[in-house]
Amino acid sequence: MDGTQVHDSVKDYYGKRLKTADDLQTQACVTVGRVVTKPVREAVAAVHDEVASKYYGCGLVIPEKLEDMKVLDLGSGSGRDCFALSKLVGPNGHVTGIDMTDEQIAVSRKYIDYHTEKFGYKESNTDFVQGYIEKLREAGLKENYYDIIISNCVINLSPDKRAVLKEAFSVLKEGGEFYFSDIYADRELEDSVRKDEVLWGECISGALYWKELFTLAAEIGFSRPFLVTAAPVPIDREDFKKILGDARFVSVTYILFKLPPGTKGELTQVIYNGQISAYEKEFRFDHQHVFKKDDVVTVTGPVAASLKCSRFSDEFDYQPGPKKTCDTSACNGSSPDKVDFEDPFEYLEKLKQTGQKVESSCCGGSKKCC
Repeated sequence: MDGTQVHDSVKDYYGKRLKTADDLQTQACVTVGRVVTKPVREAVAAVHDEVASKYYGCGLVIPEKLEDMKVLDLGSGSGRDCFALSKLVGPNGHVTGIDMTDEQIAVSRKYIDYHTEKFGYKESNTDFVQGYIEKLREAGLKENYYDIIISNCVINLSPDKRAVLKEAFSVLKEGGEFYFSDIYADRELEDSVRKDEVLWGECISGALYWKELFTLAAEIGFSRPFLVTAAPVPIDREDFKKILGDARFVSVTYILFKLPPGTKGELTQVIYNGQISAYEKEFRFDHQHVFKKDDVVTVTGPVAASLKCSRFSDEFDYQPGPKKTCDTSACNGSSPDKVDFEDPFEYLEKLKQTGQKVESSCCGGSKKCC
């Protein structure tokens, strides 16, 4: 399928074929179970039932420290994530959702006033734009504007992942964060897989080979991807297994940062001050870095640069580490041959081998995962 055919097929699948999350044929577009804070649980639970029933995400894309932030949701669908974020950013923040599907946009716009009243706001802090995530600026979104961009199991539905990442980079502020969940494959998929419309709609046929994400992020100018959570995506139907062969799939939440040009990273000792609301005892940056209040932790250049240049800058005290520096290309992944690849499939295997809990998909639609 070419790009237009993919868009038309996905619109039909999410606009007409799927009525609720119960209509999904695989566990790809199903939220991963995860322990979250009370404010996040309450925000998700506050979303209207009709909006929640038409939610098809594969992760929980609600990062920390959201108050007063300007947030963009790529492929916002029925608006579940947007309305949850609306409560968390507060009346002085703002959330914009963009989606190409008529039926999904109609549902999200229908409940703007409902959530504005429920959250006690004088005026809405949420709006929804109809457009393509490959063409954000054509849809009227401003360059260098958003503090945070999220996306929940949508990039795999795009026929042009490079364009999506490039547009996201353009509308994100310097120091801004792209926090997103998506489905990834352990290999380049065969053309026969790419042509299956049902598997496209189920977030499988369009899955990116995980290593390509690292390459694209580096070429566009993002930081290296930081892995937050990962969960296996089982394929149970025999007819799908025949099409997919030995290919394996995983749902991963990643973070990318847009760092200022020329940013240098170096080994640094950081001390978390415990002042992020609801994360006073510890702040989890990604799966490798959990910062407990007042602990001294040595971090690598990419992590140090991302903390110092983002909205988390004031949440840490910084001290020099060992005298080893690196330029942007080495620290932040702007040169593909210097990227520190981290295989999410190997990560999951290590969790199993060490007896640690492996997150799994659960609950389809909406509120129960939280």
